[in-house]
Amino acid sequence: MNAVLAVRQYVSKMIEDSGPGMKVLLMDRETTGAVSVVYTQSEILQREVYLFERLDSPNREPMKHLKAICFLRPTKENVELLVQELRRPKYSVYFIYFSNVISKSDVKALAEADEQEVVAEVQEFYGDYIAVNPHVFSLNLLGCCRGRSWDPAQLTRTTQGLTALLLSLKKCPMIRYQLSSEPAKRLAECVKQVITKEYELFDFRRTEVPPLLLILDRSDDAITPLLNQWTYQAMVHELLGINNNRIDLSRVPGISKDLREVVLSAENDEFYANNMYLNFAEIGTNIKNLMEDFQRRKPKEQQKLESIADMKAFVENYPQFKKMSGTVSKHVTVVGELSRLVAERNLLEVSEVEQELACQSDHSSALQSVRRLLQSPRLSELDAARLVMLYALRYERHASSGLPALLEELRGRGGSDRYRKLVSAVVEYGGKRVRGSDLFSPKDAVAITKQFLKGLKGIENVYTQHQPLLQETLDQLIKGKLKDSQYPYLGPNTLRDRPQDIIVFLIGGATYEEALAVFNLNRPGVRIVLGGTTIHNTRSFLEEVTAAGFRGRSTESSQIPPRSSRR
Repeated sequence: MNAVLAVRQYVSKMIEDSGPGMKVLLMDRETTGAVSVVYTQSEILQREVYLFERLDSPNREPMKHLKAICFLRPTKENVELLVQELRRPKYSVYFIYFSNVISKSDVKALAEADEQEVVAEVQEFYGDYIAVNPHVFSLNLLGCCRGRSWDPAQLTRTTQGLTALLLSLKKCPMIRYQLSSEPAKRLAECVKQVITKEYELFDFRRTEVPPLLLILDRSDDAITPLLNQWTYQAMVHELLGINNNRIDLSRVPGISKDLREVVLSAENDEFYANNMYLNFAEIGTNIKNLMEDFQRRKPKEQQKLESIADMKAFVENYPQFKKMSGTVSKHVTVVGELSRLVAERNLLEVSEVEQELACQSDHSSALQSVRRLLQSPRLSELDAARLVMLYALRYERHASSGLPALLEELRGRGGSDRYRKLVSAVVEYGGKRVRGSDLFSPKDAVAITKQFLKGLKGIENVYTQHQPLLQETLDQLIKGKLKDSQYPYLGPNTLRDRPQDIIVFLIGGATYEEALAVFNLNRPGVRIVLGGTTIHNTRSFLEEVTAAGFRGRSTESSQIPPRSSRR
């Protein structure tokens, strides 16, 4: 189960099927993103694809010497644009691939428009999602719900993305969903409807243990997306933001022109692949080793070129040297900027208190720590608000809650009113009243013993104590202990054996901390792929909360009734 490989194979097949000759790749906004995360431009250029165009671009030149490979979502807009294109074709021949199921009526409309008979092929290749890592995919959808219900357009898009993933991985799963979440049940039903309707597409070779799709809701764990991160990929997304593997460094002081936007892709960057799940301290050591290795190689490349053999060796080694030079300068810049932000925003101290709030249960100590940090002038507005949000979620119903005083201190710091309102909005979104699971206190004896032993051993790393709720949920699922009463099956059938192939999907967005948990849970006999409507950092998560209509107690949205609790 490899999402990156699945989409790469689709792109390779499109290029192969179009045969030899110069080609243009014609895409839309979403398929451009899907292709760009699995293939580099230079890799596609080597396959005789010399031009990349958007179907909706108004000023495309006719180029009859080029073949067109069209990779498009089967939307109404795209079909209309393609009909116009085929009436006045700009290229010699068209190979059309839709990223999802296309209706017969749309195929008929295309056939009628193809009066000049330029269409060689129409196929469905199910790359209708962003393959972030081999075991992580995203739909890049922000604000999927309105209150506690789906936005209808986003439900349709999510159903399409999720069923495309299943088709690309050749899985026809049994479905379980989080009972306390109405959106989870609704999505489970929609996916099941598609599987039933398109039963011929989902007629894969049966495996001994059927695959399992588990649908969860972000609001069950609002803690994870609020925490600062300390592993490379997660930290880059939290502090700089990753968008389809691209990082915008244009705001970095003194940045050179060629480093204003960089790409971090484990497929094409060995250093990133080896370091993306390591913590920040290890990255610092490894970047130093990378620099030293680069320095050792450098003089050899610059030696005198006295013979033909010297020149030949230089030319052969130069691309590798140039690639290594680019890798070094990119990672040194990224790590340097992360270090600058950690120091400037006092993130080591902030993160320690965040972890205390998320993992410990000493109320007076936590309250003191938060109040102490709120006095610091170095604390950014976002970090101040996130500490109060974490406190509010953790000690929401504590008898001696200090929340009113903390909100007053936030007001006293100045800044916008928005963050103060967001504190109660986050509690409304993911507070105790709406959670289906117990996010903070383990109830069974085994879990309590585990926590006690962890406390005795001391914490290996004070900044990475927290484990997302998803880790516990998947652990229970793998052991066959996940309660049917909380995560029921859709339909009458249930799994008798422990699941081996698991696709877990988070409505409201996943995080890179959860991606790391899934990476660590993957092992022989257990294959897990994690997906989300998007991949969150703290800023995007707060946008998700706002987009859902939770704006704090000053608005009517606080009147939304609580969800059904698990019984």
